[in-house]
Amino acid sequence: MQDIRNEQVQTIIQILRPELQELSEYIYANPELGHEEVLSSKAHVELLKKHGFEVEYPYLGIETAFRAVYKGKKAGPTLAYLSEYDALPGIGHGCGHNLLGATDTGAGIALSKLVDEVGGTVVVLGTPAEETNGDKVTMADAGTFDDVDVAFCTHPSDGYYASGTSMAMEAIEFRFYGQTAHAAAAPYKGKNALDACINFFNNVSSLRQQLHPSARAHGVIKDGGEAANVIPDYTRAEFYVRAMDMPYLNELREKVIRCAEAGALAADCRMEWGHYEAAYKNLITNETLSELYNKNMQALDIDMLTEERDSMGSMDMGNVSQVVPAINPYFEITSGKAVSAHTTEFRECTLTEAAYEGMEKTIAGLTHTALDLMTQPDLLEKVKREFTEKVN
Repeated sequence: MQDIRNEQVQTIIQILRPELQELSEYIYANPELGHEEVLSSKAHVELLKKHGFEVEYPYLGIETAFRAVYKGKKAGPTLAYLSEYDALPGIGHGCGHNLLGATDTGAGIALSKLVDEVGGTVVVLGTPAEETNGDKVTMADAGTFDDVDVAFCTHPSDGYYASGTSMAMEAIEFRFYGQTAHAAAAPYKGKNALDACINFFNNVSSLRQQLHPSARAHGVIKDGGEAANVIPDYTRAEFYVRAMDMPYLNELREKVIRCAEAGALAADCRMEWGHYEAAYKNLITNETLSELYNKNMQALDIDMLTEERDSMGSMDMGNVSQVVPAINPYFEITSGKAVSAHTTEFRECTLTEAAYEGMEKTIAGLTHTALDLMTQPDLLEKVKREFTEKVN
């Protein structure tokens, strides 16, 4: 029976491969920044409709988001696949989201070909702007996952890495207000907002020695004044504050805000702060689900690496993982070479045969994992039990 299922899955993937490759290459050739992914989202939607999905597009008032649903003929669990397709400024798909979207959408389509037999519902979500103001946050807050049992997202990489964690992050804008004056003739009549901002940066630098080694606080000055001979009355800085969990992030945020307050006070200026992008929570991998996926990948001759890292980036999949059991594993597209993401070199790797082989293997692993959950209620219950213990 297992051999028959393996053959079914492989046949479905082979049939889908040309369409998924075309989708990935089309999005690669038409890179669009977050919330501008008009062509990319439309291409996903058209393919999903072709394969029998009912699609809500736009979704939640987000012009480039969608929710595609395929209901099986029999009742069963609801599994969601999350697709990304936003690009980076300047280098296009240097993070490989063209391939990410094709892979996760492809996994949803592959499962839809089998769900009538096993029972259940397949959901594919188009999730814009992961690189900036990630809309998985909006979806998690809006109840998108209330009727979802498990969520998956996979990501291209330079290796097959098991789902791990990510950093919680807040994007905070600091605005400093002072008083203009002639910088040469009457500087004593001014209040220098740039001094306040520079004080703030120096205060954060002093704070770093006392931070946990995994924590991060880094930023740039976006507005620093207009002319060298005018005391600036307004400056603005944008910061990312990151930590490995929400409690420490909350603590760190307050410390960084106090650094800004102190900088403003020393320069006799006023400070305001607020968020300029969505806040990302840390990813909580469901280990039961991750082990199941890793086992299915091993059956495909792929050993998932469980590399421990002191620190990493942030992603909006973290917010999803705190409302529904979820994993975010990685798949190799670089033929065994170490290639960093967010580079032109990584972008070019998304067009290789190695990338498409990684896509096929990942879709197979996701599909087998979904079928296990749909046909073994006790396994799904174990996944949910772990989620309740960890998150609630």
